[in-house]
Amino acid sequence: MDKKNTFIGGLLIVAAFASLYLGQKFAPPPPPAPARPAVVAPADPTADTALLPAAAPAPSAVTALTAAPAQATVTTLENAYLTVHFTDFGGAIRDIALRKFPAELKHPQPYLFNARHADPMLALVDYPGLDRHTAFQLVSQTATEIIYRAVLGQQVEVTRRYTLVAQPDDQHDPYQLRHETTLRNLTDKLVPLSRIALSLGTIAPVNDTVYGQRVATGYSNGQDQTFINRTALEGGSGFFGIGASEPKAGVTSGGPIAWASIDNQFFTGILTPDQPGVGLTTQRVKLRPTAPDDQKSAYGLAGAAQFDLRPLPAHGSSTLALSFYVGPKEYRRLSNSAVFKVDQDKVMQFGFFKFFSQILLTLMTWVHQWLPNWGLAIVLTTLILKIVFVPFTIAASRSAKRMQKIQPEMQAVREKFKDNPQKMQAATMELFKQHKVNPLGGCIPILITMPFFFGFFTMLQSAAELRFEPFLWATDLAAADTVAHVFGLPINIMPLLMGATMVIQMRLTPQPSVDNAQAKMLKFMPYIFILFCYSFSCALALYSTINGLFTIGQQLVINRMKDDGDPAAAAGADGLKNVTPAKKRK
Repeated sequence: MDKKNTFIGGLLIVAAFASLYLGQKFAPPPPPAPARPAVVAPADPTADTALLPAAAPAPSAVTALTAAPAQATVTTLENAYLTVHFTDFGGAIRDIALRKFPAELKHPQPYLFNARHADPMLALVDYPGLDRHTAFQLVSQTATEIIYRAVLGQQVEVTRRYTLVAQPDDQHDPYQLRHETTLRNLTDKLVPLSRIALSLGTIAPVNDTVYGQRVATGYSNGQDQTFINRTALEGGSGFFGIGASEPKAGVTSGGPIAWASIDNQFFTGILTPDQPGVGLTTQRVKLRPTAPDDQKSAYGLAGAAQFDLRPLPAHGSSTLALSFYVGPKEYRRLSNSAVFKVDQDKVMQFGFFKFFSQILLTLMTWVHQWLPNWGLAIVLTTLILKIVFVPFTIAASRSAKRMQKIQPEMQAVREKFKDNPQKMQAATMELFKQHKVNPLGGCIPILITMPFFFGFFTMLQSAAELRFEPFLWATDLAAADTVAHVFGLPINIMPLLMGATMVIQMRLTPQPSVDNAQAKMLKFMPYIFILFCYSFSCALALYSTINGLFTIGQQLVINRMKDDGDPAAAAGADGLKNVTPAKKRK
């Protein structure tokens, strides 16, 4: 019966993995989304229609890229961290080069944020007369400031000012720009203004891996944060057709908007207005028009923050001011409350295990200050955690050893009271009390280490510090350590080492269970973990491997230690033979 249960359990595990793979591969694609008519706001009889944006065309299931006008003039601001390219069409930011981060491994070309885009960053989206098609005049330029100007309908002067700090300090981050859009009424009468939207830019996946395609927009209302992942727009075939959904052109989220963001796995753009916005629009963008429609890595997201503008009094003016961060997703940087809002570090999206992710990333960053390599920092961080938890682990291991020793007595109790569950439970608890056994003691190490494992896992998904960082044979700690391919399958060394340490751990750790089926199922766990973590980042497998090696050494020491804390054993210190009948001792 045990063999049968083991076989069925293993078969179900294999079937689960197979169904997930085959369900996505062979399920029919979702039907194309029908075009939807644009929603047009009712006309305001008091408004000057020249200042209202025209109705947008009916959207398809994806937003198209726009080509830069051939006659556009590009102007540059830069510091040691950023090179910002401005375009006079829209008076906005065409793209930003992150000078400290290469676009590709072992290539000096910097990563370009908003390289392919639906709109320049901070452009006024779909506002005729002021959008990406409008030529602004470059009024002035210095080493740290650029000012553009345009006139809308001979009624409103629009001035766009951008400032980039040359030398960062405690109050200014080098990846953050300051922007002001000022609208001034040139007439003697009231001029109404409509809602405007400022582009956050268009974000592309980092690479074609599962986690490299993490693309999302997000916003905070001052208390809670909401993130819109690309998967929410792309639709899908569901599980063998169940739960299929159509792709969406975009979604609009309501305000207030304390800040809005657009990000991929390692980089983010965060717009922080001085006054809250009223909404966030998210559009699905096909970045490679010639790619197949079902190629997920060919799609990105475009975002825009919406703002309501008050009517301009005669010769009056109104200014929309904001800060705009474009740079790496570094927790230490984004959690600096002197520069950023207190919740802007939530753009890291650590999720449920954020407390553990923050501890691990903070500790690892601190360790890296003393070690030149991020791989060594991960190793030392893991060892520090293991040393801190040694007392808990020793107590749990001793409890497991005692549990293993009393298995014959527990079996005798089960046989004796098999017809009386209440007496069986009472006798079992008395046995635990005599030997100072905690029946949950063996779970303590798992309960302690698992949150840190998942915290490490979620932290690694967005830690820009580990991108392209080498360690031993691995060229990128943020990616799988593939050393070769055999029949098209990648050979990743670190997950295999991790699985080997898990197998050795299980053989060294006392197994109190007498259920053969359960014991055999546990033997499958290392191999399941290898499959689960095989394509994950090398850093996660490195953490698990070092954790396993330390545990192996610790268990070898514990297995040689004498257990002097068992009161039942101490009572029989003269010899365990006193449990046998007296007549046999004569």
